[in-house]
Amino acid sequence: MTRTRLTLYDTTLRDGQQTQGVQFSTPEKHQIAAMLDALGIDYIEGGWPGANPTDSEFFATRPRTRATLTAFGMTKRAGRSAENDDVLAAVLNAGTQAVCLVGKTHDFHVTTALGISLAENLDNISASIRHCVAQSREAHFDAEHFFDGYKANPDYALQALHAAHGAGARWVVLCDTNGGTLPGEIRAITEAVIASGIPGERLGIHCHDDTGQAVACSLAAVEAGARQIQGTLNGLGERCGNASLTTLIPTLLLKPAYAERFETGVSHDALRELLKISRRLDDILNRVPLRTMPYVGASAFAHKAGLHASAILKDPSTYEHIDPASVGNARVVPMSNQAGQSNLRMRLEEMGITVEKGDTRLGAILEDVKAREDQGYAYDSAQASFELLARRALGQVPEYFEVKRYRVTVERRKNKYNEMVTLSEAVVVVKIGDEKKLSVSESMDAEGHDRGPVNALSKALAKDLGPYQAAIDDMKLVDFKVRITQGGTEAVTRVIIDSEDGQGRRWSTVGVSPNIVDASFEALLDAVNWKFLRDGVSPCRT
Repeated sequence: MTRTRLTLYDTTLRDGQQTQGVQFSTPEKHQIAAMLDALGIDYIEGGWPGANPTDSEFFATRPRTRATLTAFGMTKRAGRSAENDDVLAAVLNAGTQAVCLVGKTHDFHVTTALGISLAENLDNISASIRHCVAQSREAHFDAEHFFDGYKANPDYALQALHAAHGAGARWVVLCDTNGGTLPGEIRAITEAVIASGIPGERLGIHCHDDTGQAVACSLAAVEAGARQIQGTLNGLGERCGNASLTTLIPTLLLKPAYAERFETGVSHDALRELLKISRRLDDILNRVPLRTMPYVGASAFAHKAGLHASAILKDPSTYEHIDPASVGNARVVPMSNQAGQSNLRMRLEEMGITVEKGDTRLGAILEDVKAREDQGYAYDSAQASFELLARRALGQVPEYFEVKRYRVTVERRKNKYNEMVTLSEAVVVVKIGDEKKLSVSESMDAEGHDRGPVNALSKALAKDLGPYQAAIDDMKLVDFKVRITQGGTEAVTRVIIDSEDGQGRRWSTVGVSPNIVDASFEALLDAVNWKFLRDGVSPCRT
């Protein structure tokens, strides 16, 4: 059976930049564009040339891509011709093969926001699209607030679409700009648009996630006949974000209801890189990945309950809707005080350890986990620390080095500018074989900012580990979480640290102590030891 082609249009570089706290640099935009191109996206919207220096610089140095690079802008303003509108000229001067213009389709916005007549707005749309087509550009029209506009005045909203379509727009994109339209409404209205005379192969869908249903709304439009889907990586976007291509793409490729009817430019080989692409974007943004993201989240295939793990051990499909490897992810069976031997055996097998059912060491490990979690440890959030605990019980963790002592001092003082500043200094003494090594480090970064005592400890520990140094040179801390597990004078602090290395591996370790610095140091030691263990580092004996 011949499958219908769906076109994927990414707006990460524009809509994604409207996310609170997100501001891409031009080099970062180039990196993201390369990632999108490798994934197989059809259109990459690079931004709005002329709107800000970063977007203008991006188009001035626009990358070569297989995907169609697209410049975004708006329809011409009332009272001037398309040929003499400087904002529209900046979009065309970007030199991209395709341009996407946004225009009003809700009568309320036309008369209130623009302050012009409904007829003038229709003329602005058609004149702008005709001008772009005359300049040999592939024209897209983003019908802003379309669904709200259709519900308020369907005749006018459709007139606006037909103005763009009649002027030669290749794609007319239906935008749920406020993000409040529900999937059933999206489908019914999209069907009405097609019935009005605009074919589905010329229709796109652009949804925001204000009700948490942007992906469902996008799929509803596809079911109705739309053949272009707009979205962003990791669902970036203003307010609650846009439809997440990180969720939409695997759904289209892996779910038979769509995979058997449609095809995209994303191959299954490229799909297996989806997790890396998602994490790379978070790295660029200096954000911690959302663990609960569908398909690519760290918890997307985590099975904590003993009943679930027992079934997974027999057949993964009992609690997994896809093979995690198909999107580059992996199954996780966390250890916690809810765990049973099924969880434990499965987790050990994933670590490459086979322990026979009934082995007395299994019970001992479980009891140790439960006792330590009673003290405040949390192994469902710190898989690397659990692996070290289990392997130590099985005699499989060598002693790479011994910490003889460490010290951290924190000083608060005024600098030469009479500003109050803090500075931490850490001293770590380790014994490697027969040799002792002392390392000292401060918490000040290259920009002169204090990064705190844990940062100083981490730098001191990793400063000189002799024969092991090469194994940790690519290791870095990416997240640090603190939780007080008891109140009052007997408060206990739990610290979970996330680390990452040059291979893209990310692992979590836990430490518990009444002292936050001591808890942090315990988690740091686990992070380093896990790295040595996984890299097959041989312990030094001299």
